[in-house]
Amino acid sequence: MARIPYPDMAQAHPKVREAYEALPTKLNIFRMLAHAERNYAGFMQLGGTILGRQKLDARLRELAILRIAQVSRARYEWDQHVPIALAAGVTQEQIDALEAGRSEAACFDKTDGLLLDFTGEVMRDVRASDASLARMTEQFSSQEVVELVLVIGFYMMVARLLETTGVDLES
Repeated sequence: MARIPYPDMAQAHPKVREAYEALPTKLNIFRMLAHAERNYAGFMQLGGTILGRQKLDARLRELAILRIAQVSRARYEWDQHVPIALAAGVTQEQIDALEAGRSEAACFDKTDGLLLDFTGEVMRDVRASDASLARMTEQFSSQEVVELVLVIGFYMMVARLLETTGVDLES
């Protein structure tokens, strides 16, 4: 149950209401976000760019998001991204491993492991170590590394919004 009541979308700022009504799927996170009317458009734009226009491979992006959701215990984020991850090529075995907190499982190849380790390090320590960043830049372009850091930061923020406000999973 939501810890903060959802706003009445009929009373939301006209630009927020218009953006919400244009969404193909009316998710509760977007209802809750309507409380932050001045942040709504920027949040939606950044989230849309991360999900649809980054150079970083979608499958790797979803592995990072699932790692963040699992570590953050953000069930809503997890449940929303499992189908996206499957569609992007993440296997059920990999999803099960991440859900169990086993990011080092044999089902992950070297690139997956590097990305998952880097994601965990940035989540935990904020600043990636020189060694970790060097390994990443050997495997990924600078653009992909920066995009991954943006994925990590954005989805950590999303997890905190979801968990603090208690956004309900849609039925």
